Amino acid sequence: MHFSERLRHWARRIKRDGLTLWFARRHPATPWYAKALGLFVVAYALSPIDLIPDFIPVLGYVDDVLLLPALIWLAIRLLPAQVLDDCRAQADAWLQADHAKPRSRLGAVLIVLLWLAMLAALGWYVLR
Repeated sequence: MHFSERLRHWARRIKRDGLTLWFARRHPATPWYAKALGLFVVAYALSPIDLIPDFIPVLGYVDDVLLLPALIWLAIRLLPAQVLDDCRAQADAWLQADHAKPRSRLGAVLIVLLWLAMLAALGWYVLR
């Protein structure tokens, strides 16, 4: 398998596992801590706004390439095996049916609030 094929396969798995977390957040057997982390990860992954904007050289893609896959991996590891199997089957069916990518307004709101908090902290630091 060539590097480009492995990269595409990895990207598809990340996409599927992100969608798996989207289904796991409503699964009754998902532990609360996995739901909490999964909700954060899904809200961020599906947000139309990035924490680090992509136009910033190099750093703009750090969240997409390192942070998000690491958070997805951690959240997936917290799911019980049966929940993971059920939700992955739902995610696979969703992807095969070619549904539109879900969006998260909550994620966008959280990112905007985080940026505003960071700007307020910077402003307080500078003006102090």
